[in-house]
Amino acid sequence: MAKLEHLRLGVNIDHVATIRNARGGRHPDPVRAAKLAIAAGADGITAHLREDRRHIRDDDIERLKAEIDKPLNFEMAATKEMAGIALKTKPHAVCLVPEKRTERTTEGGLDAVKQQAQLKPVVHELKHAGIRVSLFIGAAAAQIETAAALGAPVVELHTGSWCDALTEGRAAEAEAEWQLIRAGAALGKSLGLEIHAGHGLDYATAETIAALPEVVELNIGHFLVGEAVFEGLADTIKFMRAAMDRGRKRVSA
Repeated sequence: MAKLEHLRLGVNIDHVATIRNARGGRHPDPVRAAKLAIAAGADGITAHLREDRRHIRDDDIERLKAEIDKPLNFEMAATKEMAGIALKTKPHAVCLVPEKRTERTTEGGLDAVKQQAQLKPVVHELKHAGIRVSLFIGAAAAQIETAAALGAPVVELHTGSWCDALTEGRAAEAEAEWQLIRAGAALGKSLGLEIHAGHGLDYATAETIAALPEVVELNIGHFLVGEAVFEGLADTIKFMRAAMDRGRKRVSA
């Protein structure tokens, strides 16, 4: 069997900023958290600059780009304002995500099929600037095929529905969602896409999805920040890296 590509861990530091913003000021500093995450084994840092700036702020993005020594994955809505910030900041990568003011957090993937007209110029502009572009989508075949047609080199498969079904004990639904993710990862790989995954992942689900050979990156945030309250951020990231490594070993077992 060919050697598997390293499974990267992108750590999302949005909710460090959520804690900071609950009281104001600069503590806890998401940039400090990003540096600690990298020292503990993160392969990159993810940050979502929302329209309402509810957690990450503009200066956080600027500081992350200037101060971290690993790739910055800038999550953003496909809007003119955000495209302008991305083109100015020049992160390593941009992940286009859906965004609604009324949601507590991102509730699902982009509907790339219905939003092709909005997404196409943004994908083109960012790619032309040398920024790697990813679309955060569900694993349905139509969404993956549309992402490929739009020219996005990467898709991040939304794993939230699978994780929620597992947590709530809906076994049949969880299995259906898992099979959709497996099939979507295989389809995306066959179309030449790089496959990432994220949303709702914990140690157990990260270990499971790490066994999919097509997946080369997991982006995880809320769980890690929550567990850091009890274990510390560095140890939490090390535990996650170990879970991912265990899952990866299953592929060649």
